[in-house]
Amino acid sequence: MNDFRVALGLLTIFPVRYDTLHISARALAWYPLVGSLLGITLAIAQFSLRLVLPDLMVAVFIVALWTILTGGLHLDGFADACDALFAATTRERRLEILRDVHLGTFGAAGLVLLLMLKATTLSSAPLAPIFLAPILGRWTIVFAATFPLARREGMAATFIAGLTRREIFMATTFTAIIAGLGGWLGFAAFSVGIATTWVIAQLALNRLGGLTGDIYGMICESVEVGVLLVGALKIF
Repeated sequence: MNDFRVALGLLTIFPVRYDTLHISARALAWYPLVGSLLGITLAIAQFSLRLVLPDLMVAVFIVALWTILTGGLHLDGFADACDALFAATTRERRLEILRDVHLGTFGAAGLVLLLMLKATTLSSAPLAPIFLAPILGRWTIVFAATFPLARREGMAATFIAGLTRREIFMATTFTAIIAGLGGWLGFAAFSVGIATTWVIAQLALNRLGGLTGDIYGMICESVEVGVLLVGALKIF
């Protein structure tokens, strides 16, 4: 179970121990399961808080809890990716921006808009998309890992080295089953996850020459918001 503990330790703040000498791409197979644990936690918190607090206030608390449980890992990647992808500069400079620890204008604006979208959609979304969003967000990291990388060094390159069809199959099967149980909402959320990942991946390929760990973070956060937006639609 070291691979599951690796996934849990990397994607959450849960205090788990794992063998740091045996971190491999096998952990990616467990990403959606970790997402389901996050989804269950958030859905329970949402349901409980709605019993005593107004919807918008609950939404803000859920966004805060979401950020705390994940350690803000993908929010940081989202902000860095915004700075790099939307700057009017060269490919080489964009890759340098991704390494820069400072937050730029595009990153700050993107982060604010992202958190506002999460809060506003959470204020009206039912529990199902709140459960689905973390699962699909983490599955799309596995999907994104099948696209070329922008550089051969870095955490992303080290971590996905050796990724095989087995991990992709396990992660995709689990996610498809969970989404399938959600009926049309699940199908729409799954479709949004695929489409969002493809669009961001194509943008990264065009402007960076490939994907990076920060792009994975952008994909995860964007897919989560996309699923929440689908859930907030009145047709479901």
